[in-house]
Amino acid sequence: MPVHDNDSSPVRAPGLLKLALEGRAPWEFAALLASAPWLRQLPAGDGHPVIVFPGLGVSDFSTVPMRNFLRDRGFAPQPWRQGFNFGPREGVLEGCVELLQQAHARTGQKVSLIGWSLGGVYARELAKQLPDLVRCVITLGSPFGGHPRATNAWRFFELVSGKSAHDPEVIAEIRRPPPVPTTSVYSRTDGVVAWQCSLNPPLPHTENIELQASHVGMGMNPLTMYLIADRLRQPEGAWQPFEAAGVRRWFFKPTPGDSWHAAPQAA
Repeated sequence: MPVHDNDSSPVRAPGLLKLALEGRAPWEFAALLASAPWLRQLPAGDGHPVIVFPGLGVSDFSTVPMRNFLRDRGFAPQPWRQGFNFGPREGVLEGCVELLQQAHARTGQKVSLIGWSLGGVYARELAKQLPDLVRCVITLGSPFGGHPRATNAWRFFELVSGKSAHDPEVIAEIRRPPPVPTTSVYSRTDGVVAWQCSLNPPLPHTENIELQASHVGMGMNPLTMYLIADRLRQPEGAWQPFEAAGVRRWFFKPTPGDSWHAAPQAA
């Protein structure tokens, strides 16, 4: 069933065909392993700290490939260390704040935040609460721009978190972008989150980049790794939007932000 927000166009949760395409995830991980020699040729990072937040229902184990890649490329990644992500239960958001503060105090550097799916919502909210500690935010298939029922995970979220996914004030706050450079990576073939829900509004410090990936495999996709490394390598204070020029244009598509008012999603 489509859902609406005031007078906006209806947006549907991904249909059964896209949900079935989530079976691509093991192949995305295999592609990551196969592309390792190519990814090792990317320029090294500057060693600044990066916190990686897992998606709904999974733990830090799911982000091991991404963190290993980031470490290999010269960054200093760390997990969220709160077990399985079962939503913003008591103490979770406070633990995220403490983690960010500790990373900043330990290194004296601003921290980049990467969040996969629901983890991206945490990353965005942290950057709003403590913007002076955050260098940039990167979200992967995160549902921050639309109604929770435009995903195939809202019932599971309510079941495991004990929270309602339909508080209008909470939804409005989640849609508001952080005041730091913010990149949303999304896929129109995402089988869990309607891609329209992952679009930042068009602002000088926000961007949306489309690639081909499943929701479950996005954090293991070699194209995602390339994109993350490119975004994190930018000097602090000198952020520029991603440029899909040359060969890049065949794999990545920067997208203007329409947020909720995009056209309806096909099943």
